[in-house]
Amino acid sequence: MAFTLPALPYATDALEPSIDKLTMEIHHGKHHQAYVTNLNKALEGKPEADWSIDDIVKSISKFPPAVRNNGGGHYNHSLFWTILGPGAGGEPTGPLGDAITSTFGSFADFKTKVNEAGATRFGSGWAWLIVTPDKKLAVTSTPNQDNPLMDIAEVKGTPIFGIDVWEHAYYLKYQNRRPDYLAAIWSVINWNHVAELYSKA
Repeated sequence: MAFTLPALPYATDALEPSIDKLTMEIHHGKHHQAYVTNLNKALEGKPEADWSIDDIVKSISKFPPAVRNNGGGHYNHSLFWTILGPGAGGEPTGPLGDAITSTFGSFADFKTKVNEAGATRFGSGWAWLIVTPDKKLAVTSTPNQDNPLMDIAEVKGTPIFGIDVWEHAYYLKYQNRRPDYLAAIWSVINWNHVAELYSKA
């Protein structure tokens, strides 16, 4: 069963002005679609084509680079679209908010740590909030389309929040100003969904 591009849960202009409509159209419709197309090609005729994307990512060391890059791209972006939303932002409350405060000191300190992880990731990659195997929160980053669920990740865990710091995620609006993009994206984070992912993890 071939992988398919998930529909955005909101309109392409819904995250304006933080993320512009044209960037969303290209990022979702072209970049993410290319990961899906190339992942299906790389798995064509193989028994693993029937695996879930989670199972593929968890066993990524068994696969060639085409599956690692495109499978990671599909997994990462499928998560990314769901943790964004119009009229979102603010701060998380409840168990997730408490866990962030107890782990990082404050929400402001947590934001600083994530922004640093994103800003200092050389080249392309992602900044993550994960639930570690011992059920703690941690901030980490990965290169390219790798993620912490992969068996090759330096810091392993279940991603519940990720920020794409590839240039295609921000270049049309922010050019080379990655920190400006990182500052703006916090106003469109869907904390309700991140909290759901936290409770499942």
